[in-house]
Amino acid sequence: MPINRVMALILLVVGAVLLYFAYQSSQSVGDQVSEAFTGRFTESTTWLVILGAASAAAGVGMLLFGKSSAN
Repeated sequence: MPINRVMALILLVVGAVLLYFAYQSSQSVGDQVSEAFTGRFTESTTWLVILGAASAAAGVGMLLFGKSSAN
């Protein structure tokens, strides 16, 4: 398996894990109260969503559009 494909899969898994943690964090009582009063989630939850989405998108992009090193 080429190293590019391995890196893409790692990015995809890391992105999925970060998004899972972001979802779990957004369901906490503290985050729900913060969202009710301010209209947005806490900073840590927001960063988890941003980093998770970016990592997952990079992984998918590398899988779909990454050049193959197989000759």
